[in-house]
Amino acid sequence: MKKILFLLLTLISLSNYAQTKSTYIQADYLYGNIIAHNPDATAFLQGHPTGVIISYNQRSFGEEKWQEHFNYPDFGYSLGYYDYHSKILGKLYAVYGHYNFYLLNRLHKNQLIVRAGIGLAYNTHPYNKVTNNKNTAFGTYLNSSTYFKLYYQHENIIKKIGFNTGLTFIHASNSNVKSPNSGVNLWAFTVGLNYDLDPNLKNNSFIPSNESKKFTEPIKLNVAVRSGINESEIIGSGQRPFFVASVYADKRINRISALQFGLDLYISPIVKDFYKINSTIERTHLKKAHEFSRIGLFIGHELFINKISVETSLAYYIKTPYVYQAVYYETLGLKRYFNKKWFATVRLKAHAANAETVEFGIGIRM
Repeated sequence: MKKILFLLLTLISLSNYAQTKSTYIQADYLYGNIIAHNPDATAFLQGHPTGVIISYNQRSFGEEKWQEHFNYPDFGYSLGYYDYHSKILGKLYAVYGHYNFYLLNRLHKNQLIVRAGIGLAYNTHPYNKVTNNKNTAFGTYLNSSTYFKLYYQHENIIKKIGFNTGLTFIHASNSNVKSPNSGVNLWAFTVGLNYDLDPNLKNNSFIPSNESKKFTEPIKLNVAVRSGINESEIIGSGQRPFFVASVYADKRINRISALQFGLDLYISPIVKDFYKINSTIERTHLKKAHEFSRIGLFIGHELFINKISVETSLAYYIKTPYVYQAVYYETLGLKRYFNKKWFATVRLKAHAANAETVEFGIGIRM
C-alpha cells in the first residue's frame, strides 16, 4: 500500500506543473500470467503476477495540426509496480512515456483506447551466479520495458471520477546488454478509476486540421549509423561493442505512413565470440568461418507522429557466417527528427522473442 500511495502522490505532484492543460490521472490494478516463451520460463511460474499502473495524461484538442490525423491522442507518463510473485524474478518498478490512441469518435462518452508506452525498469532480483542463478530473465538491475494496453474508459461517471478496464501486455528485459536476457512477457487484466483534473473540460472543443490527408512525396534515401554494447547468449562471455550501418529507401504512402526497403550491415564481435566458444564443443557442427559480418535485407514501415516516428521491420540475413539464433530478425525503433533531414534513433533488434541489441544512433533522410 505504501508503494501505491507513493506512485499516486508522485503523479499528483506532476499535475501541478500543467494546471493550464486538460489532464486526468488513472490508477489500474492488474492481475495476470507470465507467458512461458521458452523452457527456462517454467521456473518462474510460481504465482499470478499482480501490480498497479498509475498514469498522468494530457489531452489534445488539435492545437497542433498532426493531432487530428490521430483522432486527438493523449500524451502522458506512467509509473508501474509489478510483483511477479516469484522468488526468482522478484519485483519490477517502471517509468514510461506513453500515448493513448482513441479508436472511436472522440465525442462519445464510451471510449475504446489503445495505449503504447516505452520506458525503463528496475528489477529487484537479477541473475546472480551464486544466489539467484535461475533468473535467466534479467541479467541486470536496469532494464527496458514496453507495454501495450487495450481498454474501455468512461469518464465523469460520478462527478470527476470515471471507470476503466482492459487487457495489458508488459515486456521487460535488458535488450541483451548483458546475459542472461530472456526477459519476461506478461498478460494481465486491469481494472481501475480515472479522475479528471480539468475544471473546464465542457468548454473545450476539438479543432479540425486544415491539412489534407492526401500527401505525396518523392522516394527518400536514408542513411543511419548505430552502436551499443551487448553480450552473447553464453553467460559470462563478456560485453562487446557493436556497429550497425543501414541504407534504405522510403516512400510516403500518406501523411502518416511510409514503406521502407533496405540493408543493414552488422559488425558484431559477440558473433565471433560465440563461434569460438562453440567450435570447441563436440557435435556443434559449425562450419569454418573467417569473416563475421552480417547483412540483412529488410522491409519496414514508419509511422510519423509529429517529430517522433515509430519504425518496424522484418528482415532476412542474406549474408551470415553461420546461424546465430535465427536467419530472420525484426526491429522496433523510435526516431526523433530535428528538422526535415536529421534524426536520432533508438532501435531494438530481436530474433522472435530473443533480443540481440538495443541500438543508439543518428541518421539523415535525403
